[in-house]
Amino acid sequence: MSLGTRMFFALLAGVARPLMNVVVGKEWHGLEKLPRDEGFIVVPNHCTEIDPIVVGHMLYNQNIMPHFLAKDGLFRTPVLGAALRGAKQIPVERSGAGAGKSLIAAQEVLDGGGAVVIYPEGTLTRDPELWPMKGRTGAARLALGTGAKVVPVVHWGAQEAFPRYAKSFKIFPRKKVHVVVGDPIDLGAFAGSTADKATLEAMTDVIMKAITAMLEDLRGEKAPAELWDPSAHQQASHGRFVERGAKGEEAPQTKNDAGTTETGDLQ
Repeated sequence: MSLGTRMFFALLAGVARPLMNVVVGKEWHGLEKLPRDEGFIVVPNHCTEIDPIVVGHMLYNQNIMPHFLAKDGLFRTPVLGAALRGAKQIPVERSGAGAGKSLIAAQEVLDGGGAVVIYPEGTLTRDPELWPMKGRTGAARLALGTGAKVVPVVHWGAQEAFPRYAKSFKIFPRKKVHVVVGDPIDLGAFAGSTADKATLEAMTDVIMKAITAMLEDLRGEKAPAELWDPSAHQQASHGRFVERGAKGEEAPQTKNDAGTTETGDLQ
């Protein structure tokens, strides 16, 4: 990694880490399971806008520079966009052509021994109880194309400090965030397979089951038998939605809405 990129990482960390240390306490578990000296894919659960800071904080403190796939609108904001580009974060466009560029950029990071963070849900979970919802195939596509390890990371507690779609932190009382790193997900059964829809969806199911099982252990309760499916509840697969009010009603969206750190998918 170039000195310039490390400087941008240090800049972002210099802003985010002190803030997070003030707002929340933290407990990190399973850090020894993080791969070293090789590129790997991180697949976390996604329940609030500050999730990337939570996961990025953990990885950065282990001297692992996280490269997030984030929606391209964030890269068009004047200050944040420059910082994201400088730190070699990866913009994701919703179009097929843009998604292909994201895949190439992510593979370059992995080839260089870096960590690529993909939220397999593609956006903040729609599940009312914040359980993982039905996944999208971006992480599976990248894993199949690169052979990189897929490491699940789950966390709980950030949503108390910054509820989903909130506008500000809830500082008092101070919250605690638990982050757990799991063993790499066994996707060996798919090695050598073609990246057809059925294969990618099957891989995604394995990934989402692993994340959900880990979150069950962390929360100490059982998730619903079926993952929440936005399409079955008349919800769009991207953007914000109205949690209260008419069921399935989508919140108004602007063309270049960059008000959330939701990450994209490679579809």
